[in-house]
Amino acid sequence: MIPQAHFDLTGKVAIVTGGGNGIGRASSLMLAAYGAAVAIADLKLAAAEKVAAEIIAAGGKALALECNVLKDEDLVRVVERTAAELGGIHILVNNAGGGGAGRESPYKISLEQFERPFQINVFSAWRLSQLCAPHMEKGGYGSIINMSSMSSINKSPAISAYAASKAAINHMTANLAHDYGPAGIRVNAVGPGAVRTDALATVLTPEIEQRMLSHTPIKRLGEADDIAGAVLYFAAPISNWVSGQTLFVNGGGVQTLD
Repeated sequence: MIPQAHFDLTGKVAIVTGGGNGIGRASSLMLAAYGAAVAIADLKLAAAEKVAAEIIAAGGKALALECNVLKDEDLVRVVERTAAELGGIHILVNNAGGGGAGRESPYKISLEQFERPFQINVFSAWRLSQLCAPHMEKGGYGSIINMSSMSSINKSPAISAYAASKAAINHMTANLAHDYGPAGIRVNAVGPGAVRTDALATVLTPEIEQRMLSHTPIKRLGEADDIAGAVLYFAAPISNWVSGQTLFVNGGGVQTLD
């Protein structure tokens, strides 16, 4: 294999949930840059359309789709339209997620609030994997990339629901690798540390950032492209014999809000 072919995604079709902003946007642009046609699925259609327009303007192929990952009918529609309009499905990036990181005190949140991160982060990823797997098997290539988090292994206050849901992602990833491996489908996860996104900006202060960097060998917070590079690795042929793994991308350290 020539070096460039290790990362060549020409002829591959990817779905990226939460693809309109942050890590999802960076991942969509990264996959497109290496040749994939990308379906950008996002709760905000306008955001998805903007990313799709960027890809198309650069000479790529993209499809913008409105999607609420809490609605099964939306997940089914995204898969059906992607397969029909882009010609198959080979790569799935389960990036859409949510939770009340730092705001999940068990003294203050309800059972419904605890359940929600599991519905968004875990259940939707499992269901989309189930829906996409037959297309991947048919297409002879499959890579599912779930979005975990450093919170899945860290211990901090007021984050029990989000952290537990991300820990579930890690173990679900490892187990689904056994289910889908015989079909030629790899399942891996990326666990970001603190990344400069709009979500982090809502809770980040200069003091918190300095505490984070004091425990980070590479003295900066992450950028969305740092995570997109890990997504590319798992999506591309270079990782053909890698499955069931969670790769933490964190500057070599630990960043927590407390």
